[in-house]
Amino acid sequence: MKKTNQIKTLLLAITIIVGCSNNIFAQNLSGKEIMQKVKDRPDGDNRKSTMQMELINKRAKKRIRSFVSYSMDIGKDKKSIMFFLSPADVKGTGFLTWEYDNPDKDDDRWLYLPAMKKTRRISGTSAKKDYFMGTDFTYDDMGSRNVDEDTHKLLIEENLDDYDCWVIESLPVDSKDMYSKKVSWIRKDCLFAHQVEFYDKMGNLLKTLTISNIEKTDSFWTAQKMHIINHQTNHQTILLMSETKYNIQIDENLFTVSNLEKGVIK
Repeated sequence: MKKTNQIKTLLLAITIIVGCSNNIFAQNLSGKEIMQKVKDRPDGDNRKSTMQMELINKRAKKRIRSFVSYSMDIGKDKKSIMFFLSPADVKGTGFLTWEYDNPDKDDDRWLYLPAMKKTRRISGTSAKKDYFMGTDFTYDDMGSRNVDEDTHKLLIEENLDDYDCWVIESLPVDSKDMYSKKVSWIRKDCLFAHQVEFYDKMGNLLKTLTISNIEKTDSFWTAQKMHIINHQTNHQTILLMSETKYNIQIDENLFTVSNLEKGVIK
């Protein structure tokens, strides 16, 4: 009996030590390590979503749009394509991106405008700062960044909206970046940003992005809502995601300019 109690005591001690070690490890994560975990969060090899977009101007007038989006991981790179489904004035408009993990290589982006039967290549620093289709997201916001494109500092750990978060300040390495910094509240439970503040070159708050309704779909954490507010123009964009599916049958050949110019997925 005495030996059994000693074994139980030893096992309990090991459990406590391991638990404490894990907590210390979590507390000692650097800002860069946390942001790398966010980037590496599992989201399948490919994915499809149907989305509704609400554009709200400073007079609270709304415009509603819908679109479908496909994306696929190609090694550490990613390819995405989206098509607007409604209303009629934007139907068939498509956006294609090839995102590269290499921070020294610029992403490739193309916008197809069916009314003009013309494809525009989005390139250059100034073009990346343009706003996408009247939203509050720039073309650069539409893609994911390599962690090394910014320096990251863990400012504090705090609770926001009942979520335990790391608060990370990210400063761009490239002085030509349109933001002077971003501050992100990263949820510890799902490794999603719950809130991101974007600051302009003068250091003034430009935009706030809130990501909510984060639930598991096909075992992957999925954000159902994104709400971004431009504080300097009083304009807002809300994205509502539905019918998200992961690891579907999809061909890499879908992500080409020729398919973009068809204006629809067939």
